[in-house]
Amino acid sequence: MNPIGWRENESATQASPATLAALREIAVSLLSDNMARVSGANGLRPFHRPKPMAGTAVTVRTRGGDNLAIHRAFDFCRPGDVLVIDGAGELTQALMGEIMATYAESLGVQGLVIDGAIRDVGALSQRNFPVYARGVTHRGPYKNGPGEINVPVTVGGMVVHPGDIVVGDEDGVLAISPADVEAVIEGARKTAAKEAAALQSIADGRFDRAWVAVQRDRMMNG
Repeated sequence: MNPIGWRENESATQASPATLAALREIAVSLLSDNMARVSGANGLRPFHRPKPMAGTAVTVRTRGGDNLAIHRAFDFCRPGDVLVIDGAGELTQALMGEIMATYAESLGVQGLVIDGAIRDVGALSQRNFPVYARGVTHRGPYKNGPGEINVPVTVGGMVVHPGDIVVGDEDGVLAISPADVEAVIEGARKTAAKEAAALQSIADGRFDRAWVAVQRDRMMNG
């Protein structure tokens, strides 16, 4: 039995490599458009060179500014996972820096999503290993706990369940339920085709904006 404040659950079934490869080819904005435009994290930003991220969520909830549970969570990570860390948005202590990010990458982790602070951003910004975080501070973490591994967490207002598929690019981070991922991919591909057609119509000088006046009139007349 886990002590109060500590929980450790087995990692969830991983998404297939084919699914992750497909997601890396699609912009997060297009995926988001096919999830009612209300999903995704807010307030986190990338601290790495641009590179698409996709992987299966291993989640951690830790006390703000303390990374003992994160160190333990590495034992639950497999190649193809994304480590998602709920640090309660605390920015007074960094939860990790270059050494922990390097170790995560050596495990085959596909990226880090941290609702908290990081440090060593000069080094991290020169690499293409995905690291998303809320902020930066030079002040290092404590290592006292408690923490929970593979429980539902919240990062940037987005709920992430263990086993969700987490994607990221320059626009931000999104979590997709495995039950929804195929439908989201299909919808995003259709949206991509529509956007490509719209861009071509702009280039051809035939971009249709007739809908603007129709929508304005509808809104004004209730």
